[in-house]
Amino acid sequence: MFARTYGAATLGVDGLIIDVEVDASSGLPAFDLVGLPDTAVRESKERVRTAIRNTGLRLRQEKVTVNLAPADIRKDSSGLDLPIAIGLLASYGIVPAERIRKSLFAAELSLEGECRPIRGVLPMAIQAKKEGFADFFVAKDNADEALLVDGLHIYALDDLHQLVCFLRGETELSPAVPAPRSGYNEMLTDDFSDVQGQFQAKRALEIAAAGGHNVLMVGVPGSGKTMLARRVSTILPALSQEEALEVTKIYSIAGLVPRHGGLVTQRPYRSPHHTSSMTAMIGGGTIPRPGEVTLAHHGVLFLDELPEFSKKTLEVLREPLEDRKITVSRIHATLTFPSSFMLIGSMNPCPCGYFGDPDHPCECTPGEIKRYTRRISGPLLDRMDIHIRVQRVKYQEMASEQRAETSAVIRGRVEAAREIQRERLKEYGLFCNAQMSHAMICRKCQMNQEAKSLLAQVFQRLMLSARSYDRIIKVAQTIADLDGAEQIAGRHIAEAVQLRNDVGRNPDL
Repeated sequence: MFARTYGAATLGVDGLIIDVEVDASSGLPAFDLVGLPDTAVRESKERVRTAIRNTGLRLRQEKVTVNLAPADIRKDSSGLDLPIAIGLLASYGIVPAERIRKSLFAAELSLEGECRPIRGVLPMAIQAKKEGFADFFVAKDNADEALLVDGLHIYALDDLHQLVCFLRGETELSPAVPAPRSGYNEMLTDDFSDVQGQFQAKRALEIAAAGGHNVLMVGVPGSGKTMLARRVSTILPALSQEEALEVTKIYSIAGLVPRHGGLVTQRPYRSPHHTSSMTAMIGGGTIPRPGEVTLAHHGVLFLDELPEFSKKTLEVLREPLEDRKITVSRIHATLTFPSSFMLIGSMNPCPCGYFGDPDHPCECTPGEIKRYTRRISGPLLDRMDIHIRVQRVKYQEMASEQRAETSAVIRGRVEAAREIQRERLKEYGLFCNAQMSHAMICRKCQMNQEAKSLLAQVFQRLMLSARSYDRIIKVAQTIADLDGAEQIAGRHIAEAVQLRNDVGRNPDL
């Protein structure tokens, strides 16, 4: 007898509905699973048969064929256990076929028949709603995540036996309701008021947060580069509902949403170790999975000790920094992941770390310094909007009892500037200056005559690239937005130029 049920997998950052077709017929006993399943899915036939037997159901020894459609896409979700089991029971007539026509199933089965949580339930639920499904059956630990999508009846399951009894009409099972929580939100323990001194660096990071600009910090060991970077996410505007849903989808696929968690409401902050591979940075695998640039979407990617990363790992950042998305091609799939993030890099000025420090002699030769700084390529440096030197904190600043500005105060100014940018760029669907193209800059960024003259002199003297020209204007526009100015003035251009030093060519800066 033939039966069809529906499961789900993920493809990129979206859900994919899988038609699970099951046919049980007379013949030599066998269980064939086709439709490009990967190892985890191929092993599901053993989990499914054992789970059904331990649930107390007995199946005839027949030839069983299970097809996962579309057959040209590789499936890699253990969540197909449950739809395969239900389809098998329907093909034997144990479960009524009419009860599963508009239902979607997604859960892994234990050998005892318990339903276990899986990754990617949120994008599956979003896709289920798009395709008109009414009911979505998931493991209990995935219910809160699925409930983020309105318009679906979410059923939280303990085990296979509970589901079979419900489908046969023997017991009642009520749809799950959202837990009384506002969402998954980390407690913020870092604050800019903890940072003593470093007024220029804090000003630069405020500008970067207001406009979404990339930052490179250079300074001696212990000057506070990492401390500053960790606090950038505390001055960024809160995620909008649309952004939060997009980030939660990505984290769901990566398995980073905690059980019983709701929306991710805090902007992502990712700080991969310098031994991270190129694949870990951009994503990959047989079926590509999100990498660090995608996990930092709508947030911050912090690369500490930037020159210690491998050259290949750093160079793959060029495309996502420019296009704000990354396309990963593999044999079985070519997928595009979103990667709109702020890049913050930190590095020492030389191998020993003390070049340019008046209080500590540098032990490096000019050749060693040049080789060290040249680990960061010119094209990557050109994509950093702001280059700042972080100086050693003075004793008077460390011992001062005067409390610095809190993150909340700085965030207020950042949000006001972002609102100006959102209004200016609303026709393009953008929300910060860093996302503007050259055509948008020409159309939206207004400069007075003083600013134009100063920029012309700077362009000729520093021999700027076209990209540097655009990025100076973007930073100047952000400074003007923080000032509440309608036009970019000469002082805004001057500060933007001051914040853009070519560290690779001028190690003395």
